[in-house]
Amino acid sequence: MKDALAIHRSLLDLEIQHEIIRLPSVISHADELPRVLGLAANRCLVTRMYWFGRHDLVAAIVPAGTRPPYEAVRSGLGTPRLIREAPSDAVNKITDYVAELVAPLLLPDRMPILVDQELMDVLDVDDVVYTATGEGSTALGIRSFDLWSLTGAKPCTLTGPLRSSA
Repeated sequence: MKDALAIHRSLLDLEIQHEIIRLPSVISHADELPRVLGLAANRCLVTRMYWFGRHDLVAAIVPAGTRPPYEAVRSGLGTPRLIREAPSDAVNKITDYVAELVAPLLLPDRMPILVDQELMDVLDVDDVVYTATGEGSTALGIRSFDLWSLTGAKPCTLTGPLRSSA
């Protein structure tokens, strides 16, 4: 399974500034990051995984604690296909991450990635955001601009208005 070390090595190879943070308590789901880190939810990002079609996954990067409506994911993806939450076993197998702790990095090359436009609007390019690393004892801190650039995520409306991270 992918973990913080795989992410760290990849980011070092790309010379991207980042920090792997040891969490003060172990989490079982990325939605727990704001509580454990004491940060606003829009600074702690979750990668939600959805099925579209029979065997295709799409990743949606959203603030911790939010779940985009299926219609928003379908619209962002630009597909008429039915969208539904991907089962954990499929997420584990396809992404090589623990399903509840998927990082938005090192996902399969062909996997479409969406990012909530509201996140991009409310965060400055130099704001540091935190994501899961595939393991419950660490988190990744990375500039939002670098994360958006590395993922190649397509901005689209996935959630409603967010409060500023300031």
